[in-house]
Amino acid sequence: MSGEHPVAVVAGVGSGTGEALVRRFAKGGYRVAMIARKAERLERIAGDVADAVGYPCDMADADGFRDTLNKIKQEMGSPKVAIMNGARAVRERYDKIDPLEFESTFRVNVTALLVLAQETCPDMIEMGDCALLVTGNTGAWRGKPHFTGFAPSKSAQRILAEALARDLGPQGVHVAYITIDAAIDIWWVRERRGPDYPQDMFAKPADIAGECFHVAHQPKSTWSFNVELRPYNEPW
Repeated sequence: MSGEHPVAVVAGVGSGTGEALVRRFAKGGYRVAMIARKAERLERIAGDVADAVGYPCDMADADGFRDTLNKIKQEMGSPKVAIMNGARAVRERYDKIDPLEFESTFRVNVTALLVLAQETCPDMIEMGDCALLVTGNTGAWRGKPHFTGFAPSKSAQRILAEALARDLGPQGVHVAYITIDAAIDIWWVRERRGPDYPQDMFAKPADIAGECFHVAHQPKSTWSFNVELRPYNEPW
């Protein structure tokens, strides 16, 4: 692959938004480093997207994640765009949540973002015209009973992203938090929502990725931080 093309890192490549982000940034001229726990998924995507390279890693392991990011920089170069898309949730009522499992959501949703920023943003400052994007959801903004094992860490993630934006923005690195207020059109979400859920209330992964690409390339005179995406008919 040519070194002339910029590098994008997608941390958290699932079969929905993560894969769509890989495809959109590759289409936009980037060489894409993909990070996920499942090597088989990364191999499948890399076999279909010529400019995508897989790096299996569990982002809950901060040291392993840091090593993986350093390996990406050595093999592909420093990224101009880094996207934190990984997420961990505990789906239990408050009285059934294991505190250790609860703490694990912070390792993935918050600590991993800090490590991603530490390992990519110093180089981004030197390069200029770079972006750090974080994908989130409405759990980052409001606590509800069924989000008890998820919302606290997503809220902390958003505040961390805001702190990074205030620090890095004046240094030329665009940080944005992208709230996806929707059911995302992924097979397991469809199963959970059931056959009667309206088709036009699903957010399409490709459309989410397209908006992320747009945000990553906003002109400096009109940078966004809080970006909200939802279907036209989503109540809010």
